[in-house]
Amino acid sequence: MIVRAFAPCDGEDFCRIWNRVVEDGVAFPEETPLKVEDACAFAAYQSFTAVVETEGKVRGLYILHPNGEGRKAHVANASYAVEPESRGKGLGRALVLHSLKKAKELGFSSMQFNAVVASNPARRLYESLGFQKIGCIRRGFRMKDGSLSDMYIYQYPFWDEAEK
Repeated sequence: MIVRAFAPCDGEDFCRIWNRVVEDGVAFPEETPLKVEDACAFAAYQSFTAVVETEGKVRGLYILHPNGEGRKAHVANASYAVEPESRGKGLGRALVLHSLKKAKELGFSSMQFNAVVASNPARRLYESLGFQKIGCIRRGFRMKDGSLSDMYIYQYPFWDEAEK
């Protein structure tokens, strides 16, 4: 398994994996699939974009960027996607760990996830890595089928690492 920086040649794989999550409608807020011709610009817009490969094939990705502008730009945010056939094999864990390291390298003070859907199995991963659930937005995420799901806010504070 290799986690590496996104390259322009990864555009089709990026779209294939990203759009699968968008089309599933149970995790990402986007409703419109990303076009291959826009993938490189989307990836370049981020603070950092990475992919994970196994057996020479891109199987997952993450995007990393500030959680907001101005006085909150020191807090990172990230989104992760792993193709369904490769889930449960440690790729998500590798992506999250890589993103935490990269966020620290880029000078972010913490990582915050704004909208982790209650049914997302990645919640167990985040909590096992030390993310703290700091809030709940009741019925804040509209699922593809139109039902409303709770979503959670998570934070990984880098300052806790210094205190250990």
